[in-house]
Amino acid sequence: QIEDRIGQGVTVLSGVDEARLTFLAARRWYGWDSGRLLLMDIGGGSLEVAMGSDEDPNVAISVPAGAGRVTKQFLPSDGIATPDQLEAAHKAVRKIIQPIVDEFPKSKVPNHAVGTSKTFRSLARLAGAVLRQSGRVDSWIMTREQLEDWVPRLAAISPDQRVALPGITPERTLQIVGGGIVADEIMKALDVDEIEICPWALREGAILRWLDQFGRTRRGF
Repeated sequence: QIEDRIGQGVTVLSGVDEARLTFLAARRWYGWDSGRLLLMDIGGGSLEVAMGSDEDPNVAISVPAGAGRVTKQFLPSDGIATPDQLEAAHKAVRKIIQPIVDEFPKSKVPNHAVGTSKTFRSLARLAGAVLRQSGRVDSWIMTREQLEDWVPRLAAISPDQRVALPGITPERTLQIVGGGIVADEIMKALDVDEIEICPWALREGAILRWLDQFGRTRRGF
């Protein structure tokens, strides 16, 4: 039906495709001087992680640990979680992300760790701080320590109350705790103490890839 409406073919992306395209967007945003780039993206249903020194990452992995999925599967339906319930959710997420830990090269340390997606952006606006950079666009940064301080506090209040907090939009009130758990566990698993929030993500990566392919076609390559 979508193809009929827009008159174009529709491509279904795999999780690895998502990771690679989002990584491309982050690489173009930060440039080559960012060195080995580590990307983390939390969606509603999955978590994508990629790392590399080029535009195409050396490692790109997707696991079913999205903010919405974790919220639905491992947290109470009313959105309020006790410390024991939070710990059980943390343990479940650690198990889901283990394939990422197993596949990531232990000898490769990223020069720059970044997070994309609305979940990371919301968490950073709540728990992080603005990084002001001369000659560059200001961006948000967030430490794991700040995140771990906020997640239990968020879990202790109702979703209706969370919307009054900075960065927490109405559509994020219920799943922000699940997203925070995923963010904390993947940062901990990959030994990341601080991330910067990248404004470009999957949408921009898909556009950039299309523009690259369109340019090659026009040149006859």
